[in-house]
Amino acid sequence: MIAPPAISSLIERGALFVVNHSAGKDSQAMFAAIRGLVPPEQIIVIHAVLPEVEWDGTVDHIKATIGDSPLVLAHARKTFFEMVEHRGMFPSPANRQCTSDLKRGPIEREIRRYLAGHPEFNGLVVNCMGMRAEESHGRAKLETLKLNAGNSKAGREWYDWLPIHALSEGEVFQAIADAGEQPHWAYAAGMTRLSCCFCIMSSQEDLRTAARLAPDLYARYASTEIRLGFTLSMSRRSLPEITGIAA
Repeated sequence: MIAPPAISSLIERGALFVVNHSAGKDSQAMFAAIRGLVPPEQIIVIHAVLPEVEWDGTVDHIKATIGDSPLVLAHARKTFFEMVEHRGMFPSPANRQCTSDLKRGPIEREIRRYLAGHPEFNGLVVNCMGMRAEESHGRAKLETLKLNAGNSKAGREWYDWLPIHALSEGEVFQAIADAGEQPHWAYAAGMTRLSCCFCIMSSQEDLRTAARLAPDLYARYASTEIRLGFTLSMSRRSLPEITGIAA
């Protein structure tokens, strides 16, 4: 991977590159690409911890694949189920409060805190995310590098960068193999994406696989659906109806 001129300039200016890492394939391939471009002292990795609902071994997998890069764990002020109970419903594709409240908000808070504690970066930061154009029409239209005006304040100059935006899924897995690594174990177990075990964006097959791999958590989601009268899926079908697996 060759750094675009704007990224090369930011590297030369001593920017801090923050790699958002979920332990998923895109995060892993993105880190491998950035590691080949950016001096190690300018890289940190950040992970939004999702207690109870993320896959077993998530943080261990991240630690095993980032070498000596510092890992910052971002914790939300509430858990996924606390958020669901408070709202009386699961998130939806149109209202992804799980992303804003449990991931983006805590991550941005920790980046601001890190910059405040490391004045050597002069408030210059590149926030690196693993969205790819192939994933959806909406993601295909995203700018690969842009100034984040909302976070560029109080002495900060903040850019959002999508380093692997143009890669295909096959190229992502190849990048992981080229780094001498394996993807998170859940892929070999049948999952096609790695987010929360049971994600509002999951396919039927991924939900079925997750139900098999995490039966206790599956039962908790299913019982929450019944109690709230609100399903995880926007199809308004319950998880047992979708997966064919009794909770």
